[in-house]
Amino acid sequence: MALFARTREDIATAKRRDPAARYGFEIWLTYSGLHAIWGYRWAHLLWRLRLRLLARIHSQLVRFLTGVEIHPAATIGRRFFIDHGMGVVIGATSEIGDDVMLYHGVTLGGRTSSNEKRHPTLGDDVVVGTGAVLLGPITIGAHSIVGAQAVVVTDAPPYSVLTGIPAVVRPRASTPLPELDYTDPGIYI
Repeated sequence: MALFARTREDIATAKRRDPAARYGFEIWLTYSGLHAIWGYRWAHLLWRLRLRLLARIHSQLVRFLTGVEIHPAATIGRRFFIDHGMGVVIGATSEIGDDVMLYHGVTLGGRTSSNEKRHPTLGDDVVVGTGAVLLGPITIGAHSIVGAQAVVVTDAPPYSVLTGIPAVVRPRASTPLPELDYTDPGIYI
């Protein structure tokens, strides 16, 4: 029952995050980012059961099918959404909070091969833009936005905006941005 509830929650998250999402069955059938997350959950379960080889084999199969590579040891919160997931890489010691959204081509990578925490931690409600690269054991605070193609190698407090190469950290408004009404034709003018 919990698995079914999580799947419904994932589909609702896709509807909320993606203005092109139409209905549940289509999302369930065609969203590779969700398929990658569902595959990760099985691989993560196998990892926690110490069936490490099976977990890695499963995650590589999911990578082959979706173009998204999530190490089974990574920790991912609820309502995580990958939009247009091709090319996303999430390293083994990555920690991702609730309500996080990644666009395609995002890398949560390491800067060392040591056996310690070496991948980023993302707080709740973080959005990471297309092609952004976050490297090392950095922490991105809750409600932050990482711009497209940014290269982030330093920590950022909650409510930050990170843009550039290397990324410059600026504060953003401490209140959530309003939801856009994609049905309003004036929004694109």
